[in-house]
Amino acid sequence: MLAYPWLAHKYKMGLDERKAFYSDEKKEILSHNPLWVHAVSVGEVQSAWPLLGAVKNDSKDIPVVLSTTTSTGREMAFKLAPGLFETHIYYPWDIPWIVSRALDIMQPRAYAVIETEIWPNLLKELAKRKIPAFLVNGRFSETTSSKGKKQSAFWRDIFSCFTRLMVRAQSDADYLLSLGIDIKKIIVTGDCKVDALALRQKAIDLSWARKIIGEKKPIFLAGSTHTGEDEIILEAFSLVKARVPEARLIIVPRHPERAEAISLLAQNVASVERLSSLEKEWSILIVDKIGVLFDLYGICDSAFIGGSLVPKGGQNLMEAAIFGVPICHGPDMEDFPEAAGALGEKKVAITVHNAKEIAEWWIKSLSPSLRDDVRRGARQYFEGVGGAAQISWREIREVMR
Repeated sequence: MLAYPWLAHKYKMGLDERKAFYSDEKKEILSHNPLWVHAVSVGEVQSAWPLLGAVKNDSKDIPVVLSTTTSTGREMAFKLAPGLFETHIYYPWDIPWIVSRALDIMQPRAYAVIETEIWPNLLKELAKRKIPAFLVNGRFSETTSSKGKKQSAFWRDIFSCFTRLMVRAQSDADYLLSLGIDIKKIIVTGDCKVDALALRQKAIDLSWARKIIGEKKPIFLAGSTHTGEDEIILEAFSLVKARVPEARLIIVPRHPERAEAISLLAQNVASVERLSSLEKEWSILIVDKIGVLFDLYGICDSAFIGGSLVPKGGQNLMEAAIFGVPICHGPDMEDFPEAAGALGEKKVAITVHNAKEIAEWWIKSLSPSLRDDVRRGARQYFEGVGGAAQISWREIREVMR
């Protein structure tokens, strides 16, 4: 296998498990015909969390094995869902003899993969062994759909290996139907991430974030920014600062290693501090840690959603909306089109194109009446889209029976 040296270096964490070699302790757990749930990384683990909870609440006698591809996904699983799965494994490489070895040891009663992690060899072997396979919270962007349609015969063959294809929205179902997938296999459930957000908000402790920001308000937040967006955000903040001198800004880059470069840019605008070395008063705070953005949405006055002024598909605006925070984002929300559209209709979020429009929205969002409207709209949105995890588990349970 020519790619082995590269794979072995990139995935050295859990390398034996990626080749389906397990410790005796894990073999014992795996041998009890578990429900196998796969969530590739952090975002998919968050979607899997409410599903794992639904399984455990309803069927404590069904052992659950959770796999991830990334170590950060593993860390998130143990942070969010300890006690909801019997053991964790790293996902086996999609090579026929490795897949066979994993299934020989595990012999799962069913396999559920979260979102869009599709591996042909595993799916074909599951179908061959008549092990039910489920796609949970399936989502297909416009880019994915257009590419898939060019190879429709291949993807029809792969998706037909699933027993059920449970997708977030009708647009996802339409894509599968366009490939020629049997309509009886497809179910629109809504988004499991909505259920996960409700769980996270319920369990959250914002005391650390409130301590960092203190009493000085307002706080504007730019979340998950990508290269090319930070300059626009800093320009917007300069415009806000001219009219609201006490305003402060938090920038959370999508990739924390960019924090130093952003700090250098921000020095030309106002006093800057970084979260990892916070020592003095700040007007601009650059977050150089992972795993804290959700909490920070809970204490800000208005938020910009990154990855949307550049062609990255946008980040998850529902994380801010669950707190009733006024939101703005750029025109590219390809990865969250339904949520962006629905939250826009309810006047929780607006589309912006430049620094001036961001600044105008941030200032406007300080209006008490607008904030009341946003909170009301956000509450109505979440009341209407929850429950996907329970629906997904019901489908899996019925097939397993």
